[in-house]
Amino acid sequence: MTDADLRLFDGHNDTLLDLHIDETGTGRSFFERGEAGHLDLPRAHEANLGAGLFAVFVPNEDYEYERRETDEGYEMDLPPAVDHERAKSFTYDALARLHRIAAESDGAVRVVGEYADLEACLVPDDGDERAGTAAGDGPGPLAAVPHLEGAEAVAPDLSNLDFLYAAGVRSVGPVWSRPNAFGHGVRSEYPGTPDTGPGLTAAGRDLVRACNDRGILVDLAHATAAGFDDVADLSEDPLVVSHAGVHDICPVSRNLTDRQLDAVADSGGLVGVTFATGHLRPDGENDPEDPTPISTLVDHVEYVADRVGVEHVALGSDFDGATVIDSVGDATGLPDVIRELRDRRFGDEAVRAIARDNWLRVIRETWE
Repeated sequence: MTDADLRLFDGHNDTLLDLHIDETGTGRSFFERGEAGHLDLPRAHEANLGAGLFAVFVPNEDYEYERRETDEGYEMDLPPAVDHERAKSFTYDALARLHRIAAESDGAVRVVGEYADLEACLVPDDGDERAGTAAGDGPGPLAAVPHLEGAEAVAPDLSNLDFLYAAGVRSVGPVWSRPNAFGHGVRSEYPGTPDTGPGLTAAGRDLVRACNDRGILVDLAHATAAGFDDVADLSEDPLVVSHAGVHDICPVSRNLTDRQLDAVADSGGLVGVTFATGHLRPDGENDPEDPTPISTLVDHVEYVADRVGVEHVALGSDFDGATVIDSVGDATGLPDVIRELRDRRFGDEAVRAIARDNWLRVIRETWE
């Protein structure tokens, strides 16, 4: 199998938000190749992107994000909680949009909630698990797995969780970087640690158990250290952090400490390494004018692989949700990441694991 045959899994994008809000997405179409944003169907095909977690994120209304410079870096306050009813309405609309995209795509996009369907989008149906292309001519369908980035749309009593499951949601991050009924998100600061506040509430602990019962992946991106530990203590499934970096390389509060990396590995889980500039660069800078090589991203991949094993690291770009390093640019830069992995030291089996197989393993263990 060549790299051109390897269909990739990306652990996080915010493309739905970009498409759903004209002010951020400029009204662009997912079906047309564009210059705006990072991901659309033509660019996914060019990159051989076969699947990913498509996040629904509910933005704060009328909130100005303020970054305060400090002697060593910066700090940011947590935004306020968002109203549940507003979050529910926004999330239902965004999920409906994703289903409309799939319905209008003539099979090119599938909303996927079963492991067999996900695997079919990434590997052929000839029984060869190591071949990467979907059956048939041309690129296979793009599998979109609905994900909630912050559980504000979930009722505190979990009364609509089954409805969300029926709508395709198979991955939930209990918190984003703000408080909600389920817990407290990590505050952004550099340098800083994930230990920025409390963890899960009683409702948050109930949510983790309910996700375990239903086969919904629990995502620890944006969790505080306390929230991370709460989920690690409760969850019966592999721990997943869909998009983050290594704290030892870039000491921003959103990144994972060695202790957290060890806990992820002990559970059989994975870390999706982000492509976000400010979470990769050792200086924490987020300036798109200052070039950041792909080697910086691969430094994070290599660190996780060396510390806890290559089976616990994958890709989690944060396309359309972050300032992506300029050397990747957008989804079409994914093959360059794969080439850099090979140039560094990773062989065929390791590249397949990072690019696809680790996500498939963790999702299979969680969903089935």
